[in-house]
Amino acid sequence: MRPAAVLIGVPGSGKTTVGALLAEHLGVAFRDTDHDIAALCGTPVPDFVRRHGEARFRALEREAVRAALDEHDGVLALGGGAVLDEATQRRLAGHRVVHLKVGLSTALARIGSAQDRPLLAGDVESRLGELFRVRGPVYRRLARLEFDTDTDTNTNADTDADAGSADGTAQRLAHALGAVA
Repeated sequence: MRPAAVLIGVPGSGKTTVGALLAEHLGVAFRDTDHDIAALCGTPVPDFVRRHGEARFRALEREAVRAALDEHDGVLALGGGAVLDEATQRRLAGHRVVHLKVGLSTALARIGSAQDRPLLAGDVESRLGELFRVRGPVYRRLARLEFDTDTDTNTNADTDADAGSADGTAQRLAHALGAVA
């Protein structure tokens, strides 16, 4: 069993929002590894990270990604930092990995004050900028397809949907995935 698509990207790129809509367009289930971790721990991910630290969270995340890649055949969204784990990078080889790209200003607008994102606490703009710098090359290397979620640069689908909407993005991405073997 293989996911129809695995979505990666920085916080605010639309992995959960676009992912759920993409799953609807493809007629498959949607799964988010952050939700899997929260269900396993019985607490929201931000609370878990605050109580137990990032290292413990990343260990749980590694296992959640492994399980989801093995068990899920729909659209799968990974937490933004999951791709930093070398074992996860190896597991993603051969999967239909889609990097959802977003500009810093759009990501900032989407995540707001980031109070529910402990890894962005403090100077949100500087911390998010650092995530772009560190994770961006990894996302690009792992992705079979890159898709911009904040501008209408993807003209590979005919759609009546608003080009800037999450649903329009999901429709274009569903079309693009049909062309990716």
